[in-house]
Amino acid sequence: MNETPWLASYPAGVRWDAPIKAVPVQQVLADTVARYPDRPAVDFMGKTLTYRELGALVDRAAKGLQALGVGPGIHVGLFLPNTPHYLVCVFAVLQAGGVVVNYSPLDAAKVLEHKIEDSRTDFLITLDMGTLYPQMAAMLGRTRLRKLIVGNVAEMSGAPEVVAAQMKAKGETVDIPADAYHVRFADLIDNDGRYTPHPIDDPADAIAVLQYTGGTTGLPKGAMLTHGSLTAACEQVVITQFGTPPVLEMGNERTLAVLPPFHIYAFTVNLLLGVRVAAQIVQHVRFDPKAALRDIAEKKLTLFCGVPTMFTALISDAETPNYDLHSLKLCNSGGAPLPVEVGQRFNEVTGTWLAEGWGMTETSPTGTFSPANGKRKPGSCGIPHPGVTIRMLDLDDPSRYVPIGEKGELCIKGPNVMKGYWNKPEATAESMTFDGFFRTGDVGYMDEDGFVYIVDRCKDMLLCSGYNVYPRVLEEAIYQHPAVHEVAVIGVPDPYRGQSPKAFIALKPGAEPFTLEQLQAFLKDKLGKHEMVHGLAFRSALPKTAVGKLSKKDLVDEEARARAEQA
Repeated sequence: MNETPWLASYPAGVRWDAPIKAVPVQQVLADTVARYPDRPAVDFMGKTLTYRELGALVDRAAKGLQALGVGPGIHVGLFLPNTPHYLVCVFAVLQAGGVVVNYSPLDAAKVLEHKIEDSRTDFLITLDMGTLYPQMAAMLGRTRLRKLIVGNVAEMSGAPEVVAAQMKAKGETVDIPADAYHVRFADLIDNDGRYTPHPIDDPADAIAVLQYTGGTTGLPKGAMLTHGSLTAACEQVVITQFGTPPVLEMGNERTLAVLPPFHIYAFTVNLLLGVRVAAQIVQHVRFDPKAALRDIAEKKLTLFCGVPTMFTALISDAETPNYDLHSLKLCNSGGAPLPVEVGQRFNEVTGTWLAEGWGMTETSPTGTFSPANGKRKPGSCGIPHPGVTIRMLDLDDPSRYVPIGEKGELCIKGPNVMKGYWNKPEATAESMTFDGFFRTGDVGYMDEDGFVYIVDRCKDMLLCSGYNVYPRVLEEAIYQHPAVHEVAVIGVPDPYRGQSPKAFIALKPGAEPFTLEQLQAFLKDKLGKHEMVHGLAFRSALPKTAVGKLSKKDLVDEEARARAEQA
């Protein structure tokens, strides 16, 4: 049996066995600063930083962090949107010798508190935005968090005073106390930048980022992404795009960064890849289709990595025909399955194929790619990246793999795979196969050409707009409602989000039904925005399995039949 059928599908000039060296993440920036010091690095709200200027800011932030006590063994949280602060702080924390912990503004307070304690976050960097700062200010004094470093959007813009006034007038910013718990970002970087380097002996083993990922039970786990796994993932993308002919040109690309940077997909394809190829990174604080269309057309952007909902919004906007989007050379969709029709329509509008890949937090997040030059198959997420081996584990017998063409649990091995779960050796062991492959929880198959198709999930998890949503978390929140006797949450197809959570509820005797809006109001302080329930149905009793467990399969089948009848 051919265990590597994908080799025959590799595009010209791309080698699956290309050498991939593990290096410190901060070395990626240092190399680009040395080679392209005057190349524009960041374009943000009317201001451009060169790579030389970006490198200098990173050095100053690193020295400021060391003055606060950041060094080996110290974990620093980043609670930031797409602004230059994020780029500066990622590299600065690592240069100072610390470990980055990414935090999502979408998380509920309970999850933020858990992540702070579990990850041992002592310092956290955020902005004075009303959507960010209050959440973390509430953690001071109730968690181990020692100090907040607070910046503002205006200080990185081309017109600081104007932007600050506009944001203040709109109520988008809040006042920051002047006390021992707070440090201004401007004060952090007010130094000569002569930080103390901390050499990394083994980049493949040293943790660079703790990236939290949910679980079907309990609270999120921290995936230990090493310097080596992250730079390997970045290099895998670089290798696949420099075939014959090359898709990318070193030092001559312009990328649109609109994905939230705390997401591992954005971290690798926007931040790390952008710096690795010396691209000009055009940052938007949030995704707005019209702003994205305008910048693609006016700034002749060449790279855009996003999630299916973003590409759907771009091709559906009423103003799309007014913009020339043909400067785009490489667009990649990740985070959720890409509808075939969206990819086809995107190609018609831009002249560029929308490539699809598969990966996950634990794989930094590379795994498969769609060849830019060569064979493509609609509905497939592509072939394994360089250095990656994928096999399908028998769903009934985890001691064996199934042959090509048969469905199984997708398992992966490669230099991009995480070191394990932070402080959870049992969970790490459970996630591995008998021969050292990582078990992803995705069910799929590989065809005779090595193309992978994802067809289902082992894990009870939903993908909503590219974010992992775990029904158990939603169910535990809904169970807090005094009228709820039983609840089961499943995912239903959503043309915009991919999937949306729908709750099926059996009420306690005598309890009155409530509306979806009332349920959402009840859950507002218990769930993140990406987790919010979007559908509600009441049942006198929920279906059960033969052993008395709630049967979500019956609910999924019921929903599928209802959709078929409506079609």
